[in-house]
Amino acid sequence: MSELDAVLSDLRDENAELDSRVGALTDAQWRLPTPAAGWTIAHQIAHLAWTDAVALLAATDPDAFGAEAAKAEADPHGFVDEGAAEGAALPPAELLGRWRAGRDRLGEVLRTAPAGARFPWYGPPMGVASMATARLMETWAHGQDIADALGLRREPTARLRQVARIGVRARDYAYAVRGLTAPAEEFRVELRGPGGELWAYGPEDAAQRVTGPALDFCLLATHRAHRDDLALRAEGPDADRWLDIAQAFAGPPGEGREPTGSAG
Repeated sequence: MSELDAVLSDLRDENAELDSRVGALTDAQWRLPTPAAGWTIAHQIAHLAWTDAVALLAATDPDAFGAEAAKAEADPHGFVDEGAAEGAALPPAELLGRWRAGRDRLGEVLRTAPAGARFPWYGPPMGVASMATARLMETWAHGQDIADALGLRREPTARLRQVARIGVRARDYAYAVRGLTAPAEEFRVELRGPGGELWAYGPEDAAQRVTGPALDFCLLATHRAHRDDLALRAEGPDADRWLDIAQAFAGPPGEGREPTGSAG
């Protein structure tokens, strides 16, 4: 199986898992608040539908996407909130149908994209596999908000490897989006997957490193949990600083989550 096939398979599975969670919700449950301030479960799914749509635009009409990106640059926070609010106002069945149709269409476009294709995005341009990985990361992260709103505990899966990978690869972007200069040296990142397997990134002999559970790193990099609540360890001042600013997603860093005092 190629890298792209593997990522698209994981993306389909991540979408299916979230779909199984929201497909049978009552209208009242769609209006439940999530940890994202001002966002209900409907807003979370609406945001996924919206980002799938703009990803499809990036893949099929880069010029039109450029116009959308210009609007986002002018008002990055309001632009995202407006996209979510528009979809959240729809009847749940209509919103669910929009999300399902959009993600299926995007998956097909990514699957059949020419080899070596690159698409514009709100951060650096992305290749096809990277775009699919980014969609998986967002689906997982917003799925976490929905699980939290419903009081559910999700079992971590091997799909977290895709989220962890994009979090590691986005290290320098996390510095750049804050106007900071990234360290010149690479870090070693060693994460334990859900089955106890080791996921390692960077030079084995790196002087600075990050270690801990893969789930915790993914929660940190998607800003779904505060560092103080996670069992991640940094060795070296630059690695320690990175854990304060890590982010796997494009756009402004936002405010993140407050600590709850439930460190692992």
